[in-house]
Amino acid sequence: MLILGLQGSPRKKGNSATLLNQFMREAEARGKGIRTHIVDIARCKVLPCAEIGTCETNGTCPIKDDMQAEIFGLLREADLIIAATPVFFYNMTAQLKALVDRCQTLWSRKYRLQLKDPGFRQRQGLLLSVAATRGKNLFEAIDLSIRYFYDAIDAKYAGSLTYRGIEKKGEMAAHPEMEVDVARMVQTVLKPLAGRKRILFAGHKNDCYSQMAAAFARQLGGDGVDALSAGREPATAMDPKAEKVMAEVGIDLAYARPRGLETAVTQHCPDRIVVLDNAPLDLNTQKVSMTHWRLDTRDQPTLDFLRKMRDAVRIYVEQFLDEAVH
Repeated sequence: MLILGLQGSPRKKGNSATLLNQFMREAEARGKGIRTHIVDIARCKVLPCAEIGTCETNGTCPIKDDMQAEIFGLLREADLIIAATPVFFYNMTAQLKALVDRCQTLWSRKYRLQLKDPGFRQRQGLLLSVAATRGKNLFEAIDLSIRYFYDAIDAKYAGSLTYRGIEKKGEMAAHPEMEVDVARMVQTVLKPLAGRKRILFAGHKNDCYSQMAAAFARQLGGDGVDALSAGREPATAMDPKAEKVMAEVGIDLAYARPRGLETAVTQHCPDRIVVLDNAPLDLNTQKVSMTHWRLDTRDQPTLDFLRKMRDAVRIYVEQFLDEAVH
């Protein structure tokens, strides 16, 4: 399970950062298999939307920055996304707003191209915000913007923690109710995700077949599955043919990223590992249940072969989930 924090404040170690860091510490203490990652947006290269219109037609953004290099992929991988921001003129900071605006790309893939991210059933979104003043309507604009943002990236809005009268550095850390509030929120949002079977699909390059399997498992397994994929010798990028054949059945793998097997086992702490070929795993996985599928995972396959394999992988996943989860 990946919990992704979007830190929108331009101030280092500010009050919204304190609130987000407390949430991450509380979440990490809840058990194994929970990974946290914070994107400090003010320290990233996130350019504002230029309204080029490419995302509206083909679902891609031509602007080359950290959105393309990392952030889109993290948004797709995360089970829980937390936007943290102080109030600037009754709304989020410009840094966070730039990231939100750039997610028109994901909105277009969802609504224009009718592609579904495989993790949409599990993903949730939260808002953490602090404001210096105490106005009645302080958080209304942020709340509305963040709801539309989470809809665009296929995350269910799970609520917010907001605090008034917080301005000076260190005030959030001294707030008498922060730790209790955060602990309660962590319990609320993680409860539906707790107890899921952690399944790791292992392949060679993790640029094709194992990604297909994990995507089908996330889509079909719903709240019962926390699926990830990895490779013994991970490629640098996804096979575009795999993206194409999965898009033909409405599943979006555009921002999936290959990962190494050893790191995935350490971070994911899988209950089950499914190896898609005959190759042995040179890892200490003695306490993990292992399944081998022995699929024909050939390199450089044709589109027609990949379509057949896509359909075969789906059947394998359905049968596996019936046995391992349901």
